[in-house]
Amino acid sequence: MKKSFVTLLLMFALLLTAGSILLMASDNDSLHGKPEPQAAGIHWAKGSGAGQAGRSPKTPNLSWHGGPIMQNAQITAIFWGPGWSNPGDKISGLDAFYGGMGGTWYDKTSDEYTDASHTVSASISYVGHVVDNSTATGGGSTSAILSEVCKMIPNPVSNGFYPVYVDVGRGIAGYCAWHSAGTCGSVIVQFAFFFNLDGDVGCDPNDSASGHSEGLAALANVSGHELSEARTDPHLDAWYDSKGAENSDKCAWSFGPTLVPFNNGTSWKLQGNWSNSAYNSTTRGYNNLSGQKGCIDGGAFH
Repeated sequence: MKKSFVTLLLMFALLLTAGSILLMASDNDSLHGKPEPQAAGIHWAKGSGAGQAGRSPKTPNLSWHGGPIMQNAQITAIFWGPGWSNPGDKISGLDAFYGGMGGTWYDKTSDEYTDASHTVSASISYVGHVVDNSTATGGGSTSAILSEVCKMIPNPVSNGFYPVYVDVGRGIAGYCAWHSAGTCGSVIVQFAFFFNLDGDVGCDPNDSASGHSEGLAALANVSGHELSEARTDPHLDAWYDSKGAENSDKCAWSFGPTLVPFNNGTSWKLQGNWSNSAYNSTTRGYNNLSGQKGCIDGGAFH
């Protein structure tokens, strides 16, 4: 019996989604001489089975796996695609987001994590943004996003974090964003990828209080997620739990009761970050989707 056209389309969509996820989960890593960097901290969309509460282990705390942390971060945002010629409030909003976060309690949600000689600090500086009006690609290839970073940032720095925002919608992909690391010339860089999330219910934090557009609120929330993970696990070999979840993964889609204030007077609806200290104390933090009380956000919960 022949399959209906609709059934064939659904099967094709599932295969494309699976292919993207398998590509991002590959072991290739340009830091070790392989062509395709690994993607980590994948911010799964709401309703995506890979990102639900079952990922958290019975012993939920993060442990150090020997890799470096980012003691401080210098950020340059990259907006890629011709669609950014009409950005609405998103470019100016993300400028305010990154420009206002340095030294905030939100940044300090990651300051308990260390490597052999350094501690994650709240020292974050924002250089500004650049725009590339050429046609953007999606997030299925980490090497394509790394190539865009190397193209647009002529003098990268080792403590650089380079978020790449494309004008391409998420479509059938099951994720909103991810972060990774690779090399531009001889410099190791940290970078991240973000879809255009306008009207995307799967990546919408449902922010009705800040006054930001839905697209900006969604990008800010996942941007905080990926930056926090890049600071605590920049080369994907530092802080994560026994199932590979990083500090922001463990609090995905778990929000405190208030907006998170930044130093420039802006406020944002942001998921918390996992704190071993908060979980161990039993008197701090709020629950993640697994009911584990270890999330802090720098707003109501420090």
